Amino acid sequence: MSVLNTASDAAVVAKRNLIKIKRVPDLLVFTTLSPIMFVLLFAFVFGGAIDPSGGGAGYREFLIAGIFAQTVVFGATNTGAGLAEDVKKGIIDRFRSLPMSPSAVLTGRTLSDVVNNVIVLVVMSVTGLLVGWRINTSPLEALWGFVLLLVFAYAISWIMAWVGLLIPSPEVINNASFIIIFPLTFVANTFVPLGTLPGPLKVFAEWNPVSAVTQAARELFGNPDPNPNAIPSEAWSLQHPQLYTLIWAAAVIAVFAPLATAQYRRAASR
Repeated sequence: MSVLNTASDAAVVAKRNLIKIKRVPDLLVFTTLSPIMFVLLFAFVFGGAIDPSGGGAGYREFLIAGIFAQTVVFGATNTGAGLAEDVKKGIIDRFRSLPMSPSAVLTGRTLSDVVNNVIVLVVMSVTGLLVGWRINTSPLEALWGFVLLLVFAYAISWIMAWVGLLIPSPEVINNASFIIIFPLTFVANTFVPLGTLPGPLKVFAEWNPVSAVTQAARELFGNPDPNPNAIPSEAWSLQHPQLYTLIWAAAVIAVFAPLATAQYRRAASR
């Protein structure tokens, strides 16, 4: 099957998933409400305590990139839950009966979730602007920051695609994802500077890819640590956060795209 045919099939699957969002708007509404609540709670409840200036304005700018990173990571779990539901309902078996590439089904699913994340990031950006977040760099740098966030989310989607086909139960996927992703996004620089973490947690957070993509976004948005006396991390991952994010994303896709495709064949044949 040619690359063009595979791309065409993937576009059809992506369209199918986007139509589902249109017909079930609750999916997008609740995906968006959660990060908005995080912004408001962290910005106005903790901002004054964490920001040395006491006003919280600097912390609100520091916070938004972390909220973006957390949001796109949690948004990527929709891939696993959606595929698990399709397996459970027999839709994957129907796809298997059609003359289409197995990778097209998974590519279409992951791409549709990227579009969903774009919508969520737009809503989050508006919310951030309302609470005092500002982009202090050029439009191209800011755009690249958003692209890095989406690339990172796309890589996570392939992990979740594999998990969703391995464990075809939407309920289990949601619970398992929360248990794993929640600490991964908190043991990082998403909400607090790394200097506040104790030794072992700080080392983990420095090499946590969530910290890298958050740091990259902050640099590209021009949102520094609110504490002017903070000592930057010397870890290579945070000295070169953009490169580390891209390396990590490429490695994840290279590993989990074939794994998910192989699992697709097995899951669909049950």
